[in-house]
Amino acid sequence: MRAEKQYLISEVETHLKKSDYVILANFTKVTVADVADLRKKLDAEKAEFHVVKNSSLRVAAKALGLPELDASLTGPTAIVVGGKNSAGVAKVLKEFFKEKQKLEVKVGVMDKKLISAADLAKIADLPSFDALRAQLLGLLKSNAAAFVRVLDARVKKEQPAAPAA
Repeated sequence: MRAEKQYLISEVETHLKKSDYVILANFTKVTVADVADLRKKLDAEKAEFHVVKNSSLRVAAKALGLPELDASLTGPTAIVVGGKNSAGVAKVLKEFFKEKQKLEVKVGVMDKKLISAADLAKIADLPSFDALRAQLLGLLKSNAAAFVRVLDARVKKEQPAAPAA
């Protein structure tokens, strides 16, 4: 294999190793200004947008044991990787598409499982991790408070009334 080709493949492998997910997108209608805007938005989630060659991506994905991506590797392809919040990244991509009507998400890979574009859209609709944590803590707090009120009511009911003086 030529040195240039090996360099491109190793560069794609480096990108793929940055996170446990990768989102493939078709960027046909995207301008340079749009890419700069998208990269700025993805930076908030510590994610990266890279244009890659399909052949390099195919070889790198196979080397890393990712699922078969051949069906999605048609036309120009960009990958989004990095960051810990894959739902937040999916949300950024969905909002970018809604705003610009560009950048078609092809497919995603999470934990070495293929995820369709429709499933990624559903993931984008989920609340953020912080919002989910707040909801869980709210549930735990309200249930604990209700439990204490029930116990307190039971104790008050069983106590004999104090004699009147």
